[in-house]
Amino acid sequence: MPRGKYGYDAPYALLIFGSLTIVSGLGALIAWWRMTTQAAASFTLYFVLFLANTASFFYTTRRGKFFEWERILDRMHLRGDERVLDLGCGRGAVLTAVARRLTTGRVTGVDIWSTMDQSGNARDVTLRNASLEGVSDRVHIETADMRALPFPDAAFDLVVSSLAIHNVRSNADRKRAIAEGFRVIKPGGRIVIADIRATALYADTLRTLGASEVKRQRLGWRFWWGNPVAATTLLTATKSQV
Repeated sequence: MPRGKYGYDAPYALLIFGSLTIVSGLGALIAWWRMTTQAAASFTLYFVLFLANTASFFYTTRRGKFFEWERILDRMHLRGDERVLDLGCGRGAVLTAVARRLTTGRVTGVDIWSTMDQSGNARDVTLRNASLEGVSDRVHIETADMRALPFPDAAFDLVVSSLAIHNVRSNADRKRAIAEGFRVIKPGGRIVIADIRATALYADTLRTLGASEVKRQRLGWRFWWGNPVAATTLLTATKSQV
């Protein structure tokens, strides 16, 4: 498992899930003591559902996403000399996983460091995690908006993103982020995105931009955000050779 400290994704959502679990649990206890069996059963059902959602959310953000990204990267068969960009890198979970697979290559992470989207999100924390993972020499960090990347066209062999683009508030801006990510990929390069919503929009945008081999697939139970309905979708595409 990773040696870095990667915090919690969507910490306020996790707090809400946890609070609802406690409240529904107390409600179930009171209901079994003071109310009818039918009412008590209803409160208990809510408690079980909220508890399962909280446990799934906690597991995904602390363990599950790491396992899934290792599997994703295994299937990519990186050579080790790639130039890689991580859109919305946060504290560097995917960034450092990519860096461990590079030799002469380099991975660049960009983020605006929102602590609403990830607890304790900060550039210095990401750099410290890269150091803890022993990959500092293969990592570069920039403070930048994914909708206006400070890189030239065709600068990267691979663009990755995990649970970040959906945090852009409007579909128009999400399309801009996808277009920017696609712009900086070299011909023949790939884009790999794991996200919990709007992936159909991302796929349509990539097709419009001329991407090939655009594919979407649901990831497994390790990447559920509370329940199977919120399972993460993996989107992959290739930039056609000119």
